[in-house]
Amino acid sequence: MEFKDSVTRQNLARAFAAECQDGAKYQFIAKDAKQNQLNYISTILKMLAKNEMAHAKMFYQHMIDNLPQSSNGNVNIEAGFPFKQSEIASSLFTAAEIEQSEAENIYPAFAKIAKDEGFADIAKTFLQVAEVEKVHSQKLSFLAERYKKKSLYKCQSAIEFECSNCGYRETKKDAWKTCPLCQYPQGYVIIDFPQDWR
Repeated sequence: MEFKDSVTRQNLARAFAAECQDGAKYQFIAKDAKQNQLNYISTILKMLAKNEMAHAKMFYQHMIDNLPQSSNGNVNIEAGFPFKQSEIASSLFTAAEIEQSEAENIYPAFAKIAKDEGFADIAKTFLQVAEVEKVHSQKLSFLAERYKKKSLYKCQSAIEFECSNCGYRETKKDAWKTCPLCQYPQGYVIIDFPQDWR
């Protein structure tokens, strides 16, 4: 099938737009987290934003690599994009749901179409990105649950907490309010994802 006539071309454009939106949205949530003294959550969100922009670049590159030189490359797409002002916990929950949908439904469906249309390399990218989005969803869900329950820095058993600023470590059930070494606030404590979080 000719790429210019394929559904895959439309799907790549939709995926590119969605990944750009996710990257920007994570930057916005990261800023809110930083303003709320949640520096480490902000750091995690910035990392996720960077991942989303890397995905966007891959989808963009597939478009460039497959478009004929004579094409202007314009692809008209129509898609719904959620816009909702919310606080940190609900923003994290919403982002987790979107990531889960991309991982379980959208990108696997796009991959099947790409494979059926003869674009195996694009299908592979969709599937690989879906696996990353699955992990993003799990991380965001974990953070949202713990944030909502006010248990980001509380554990049932003692764990090692670490300051992301100076590296100070201490094993205890609850993280310190202020780092004993550098005096940075609790929001700089590294959030330990449990071994079985996936």
